[in-house]
Amino acid sequence: MLSKRILLIASVASCVHAFSFNVNSQTHNANNADISRRQAIATTFGLSALIAQSQTANAIAKPPSEEDLKRIKVGYDQIQYLLQNFEQETTTCRENGGECKRDAEPIRRVLGLRSTTDPLFQIDKVFARVKYMDVDPDKLDDFFAASEDWTSAMTMSNSMAFISQFGEYNPGGGKDEVLKYLNESKKQVETAAQCLRVIMDTLDIKYD
Repeated sequence: MLSKRILLIASVASCVHAFSFNVNSQTHNANNADISRRQAIATTFGLSALIAQSQTANAIAKPPSEEDLKRIKVGYDQIQYLLQNFEQETTTCRENGGECKRDAEPIRRVLGLRSTTDPLFQIDKVFARVKYMDVDPDKLDDFFAASEDWTSAMTMSNSMAFISQFGEYNPGGGKDEVLKYLNESKKQVETAAQCLRVIMDTLDIKYD
């Protein structure tokens, strides 16, 4: 962090020096007034960009908040509920005793893939900031492995869930094909849940 600040200060100083030199030299040459103005504007934009980059870096280099950690627990609980009630949660029926169909959307929802309000929406960004927390060093290898496995399981589950929605309409498809891909998606959700347990162990987040 200190080295980044030193580099930022050096960059700002360089820009200021360049600007000062250009202004001083151009006072002797009125024909270069337009160039001076352009360079001044460019320098201003350069300083603004450096400051913005510094602010962004500082925002990223913060540990997860309490609210971030709660999101992990809430998301895990939602996944567990889905797994325990999988058939019920992934079945939708029309009103008045109409036809029932299997629906993969609840899977995508608990994985944080449906809405920005889902607890696990872009949760990988929270995982990336764990390195700024004071955690047991002996658990970090398992944590980073679980984070990578989470991403893989989430991606695969999402793919299987998506395919299942069209399994009935594909050539040679039908309800059995829908169920096949739905169950494959469920297996990946189970893997994702295991990854979250490792992550919560590292972060001392209690779960049932």
